[in-house]
Amino acid sequence: MAKNLVIVESPAKAKTIEKFLGKDFQVLSSYGHVRDLQKEDLSIDVKNGFKPLYIILPDKQKIVSELKKLSKQAETTWLATDEDREGEAIAWHLAEALNLDIKKTKRIVFHEITKTAILEAIENPRSLDVNLVDAQQARRVLDRLVGYRLSPLLWKKVKPALSAGRVQSVAVRLIVEREDDINQFTSTSEFRVNGLFEAGKDSLNAELNERFENERESMMFLDKIKDSAFSVGKIEIKPGTRNPAPPFTTSTLQQEAARKLGFSVSQTMTIAQQLYEAGLITYMRTDSVNLSKLAIGTIKEEIEKSFGPEYSKSRQFATKSKGAQEAHEAIRPTYASNREIEGPAAQKKLYELIWKRTVASQMSEAKIERTSIQIDISGAQQYFVARGEVIIFDGFLKVYEESRDDDASDEDKGQLPKLKEGQKLSSQNIVAEQRFSQQPPRYSEASLVKKLEDLGIGRPSTYAPTISTIQRREYVIKESRQPVERKYISLVLAKGAIKRTVETEKFGSEKNKLFPTDLGIIVTKFLIEHFLNIIDYNFTANIEKDFDEIADGKKKWNVLIANFYKDFDPQVINIDKTTGKYHGERLLGVDPATKKNVYTKLGPFGPMAQIGESTDEEKPRFAGLLKGQTIDGVTLEEALALFCFPKILGESDGNEVVVSVGRFGPYVRFEGKFYSIPRDINPTQVNLATALEIVANKQEKDRNSVLKTFKEDAELQIVKGRFGPYIKYKGKNYPLGKGRKYDTLSCAEILEIVKEHPEKPARNQKSAKASKAKKFAVKDKPATKKKATTSTAKKTTAKKTTTENPTAEKTTAKKTTAKKTTAKKATAKKTTAKKATVAKTKTK
Repeated sequence: MAKNLVIVESPAKAKTIEKFLGKDFQVLSSYGHVRDLQKEDLSIDVKNGFKPLYIILPDKQKIVSELKKLSKQAETTWLATDEDREGEAIAWHLAEALNLDIKKTKRIVFHEITKTAILEAIENPRSLDVNLVDAQQARRVLDRLVGYRLSPLLWKKVKPALSAGRVQSVAVRLIVEREDDINQFTSTSEFRVNGLFEAGKDSLNAELNERFENERESMMFLDKIKDSAFSVGKIEIKPGTRNPAPPFTTSTLQQEAARKLGFSVSQTMTIAQQLYEAGLITYMRTDSVNLSKLAIGTIKEEIEKSFGPEYSKSRQFATKSKGAQEAHEAIRPTYASNREIEGPAAQKKLYELIWKRTVASQMSEAKIERTSIQIDISGAQQYFVARGEVIIFDGFLKVYEESRDDDASDEDKGQLPKLKEGQKLSSQNIVAEQRFSQQPPRYSEASLVKKLEDLGIGRPSTYAPTISTIQRREYVIKESRQPVERKYISLVLAKGAIKRTVETEKFGSEKNKLFPTDLGIIVTKFLIEHFLNIIDYNFTANIEKDFDEIADGKKKWNVLIANFYKDFDPQVINIDKTTGKYHGERLLGVDPATKKNVYTKLGPFGPMAQIGESTDEEKPRFAGLLKGQTIDGVTLEEALALFCFPKILGESDGNEVVVSVGRFGPYVRFEGKFYSIPRDINPTQVNLATALEIVANKQEKDRNSVLKTFKEDAELQIVKGRFGPYIKYKGKNYPLGKGRKYDTLSCAEILEIVKEHPEKPARNQKSAKASKAKKFAVKDKPATKKKATTSTAKKTTAKKTTTENPTAEKTTAKKTTAKKTTAKKATAKKTTAKKATVAKTKTK
């Protein structure tokens, strides 16, 4: 047994550290947190100072037992978790769970996993920082109180199995409000005039210094100058410099990796963690742009060696982000001399980005020359302006240039020809084009991180999990959308004549942008209406400052929580008692056929249209919205079209061809089978020919996917799947198994494989999510009536739904229960009354 036991939170980190320590040290991993609050209930003793009720996580019982045994045998236990608040909390939980002797326990921290840093940490141990632990504990308790008090209220008032969070709800609010800005945006147009001018063999483009409001003004100007002469007016040449960006923080790394590499925020953090644990970069959760003197010195040597002394300029940057509180360095390579690393491509790309940014930050500024040439027009007050930029000395640009968001304006680049004042120019053509104002840009993951940081909301460790959570909860979706076409007017003056044309351009393309779902919009509106103080931007930012003061020992964490809860708890109780169901209902108009009101709203299974009132003697009719349709965006005509399903289009070979919409989207039903309608086809416009084409395409695809059939059993097939070949037998799928080659297996051998995977019995119970909701609802009044409410919604939807379920036969009971709040609700969506009756009987 080694004399020293070193505990870290990651096995990869343990493996790297173990290389630097001798045989007297044993390095083991706790695999993250070993204790946490229970998931099933609040786990906070509100009456006794908000004391958290921690438990050892079930999957960490064995690890804790082993570490406890080894720590008792060791002379010294070293807690070597990360140096931020989360790492400090993990170390404290380890000390508590292992019952560590404080006299035999030492805490060490380091911001890079190198031999020098590790040995220096061993030489300079410290005790656990209780203030950092309290700051993390305050965040954990506050988030649990907000989540576990608001979530049951959302289940009751909006929809079962929803969640709210102190930071996640603010992030969703930002995206929803940006979408509101876009919907309210009205595009305006103006005419910009550009000219192409020549001076001998040289040419240059220039823009008029005035823009016109309409076509008439533009036409008048072009007509006025069609006989004008052009000459070079004032020439201005100004020297300038461009300075490098500071080294990466967590936020700027996430933004730049998204722009340059196309990485998601969570992907960037995962790869950065791998690089850190391998000892290749410094700690990746930081809001500091500071570099150590040692790092600056080694980077200087690398720059002078690789590029020359004229490219070196050492500098120290100051952190400007609101509420910056981490003490360690910026993200940098541990060794500046390592320009490249071995490993997966993604790791190589991110490391190269970090290396270039770090080295560039210590390089000379770029020297540039900005030129502005005025082109005078005879007989007119207006003039054209040509701008250019020439790099005289590249400096840091030799290594790296920071990219910008797509809403940033481009600077003029390129070199202008050498001209003299008074020199005559000829115009090749002058074009006045209609240009439209652009709507506010939607957030990407990277720009959302930047906005959160600018507002002081969250900290380096919270950005990635927050953005992942709001997407996982389906409050927000990340997707790309194709551009659309629009017309614009172009007026071209060439050879003394003006030609008018109407051109077409594409605009509005979206790539990996964040869009709010109807669910996200409705939940946000509910929270803004009733809990604006909780999802207020300033409140969330100020709470972060309070956490910082707790970390500095200036505030007591449970006093902060008590002050918050004394107002929050009565607010939740009052909203529960005084408000009814919140569906985000929108009145579209009146159905001409029935003279009843038509609404869009959030239903038990998602956004839907409704004809009639819930209070009428005759129950209302419902139809789910199509993908791409929204509660606020769908028109009356589009909503009414949804009620025509299922629609018989005609017959083919004696079989009906039906188009309809189910839980999983629009489909064609033919010969008892279901064929999904592609996203780019509107199901309301599908005719018989289109439907048969969809069927034929799918049948052809299915035929091409069959790898092997068997004469002995026509129902047995080997099919090509997304992740490799698999077995298809009697309408069910089975894994082929690793290492098995389908072309060498007989029919009997494959049937044996099928027998190895017996069909699991249908689960006649609530899903895990619904079970959790019920369990917590017993302990928290806001959710006590959820079951009755859900049951009523289920019965209404089952009775009046106008759609069919195209995949009912393909969907197992397990998958269905995971999709819906209860097994009862899932069975209510079966295709026919007979199936629904059978399913209900089973449920009962």
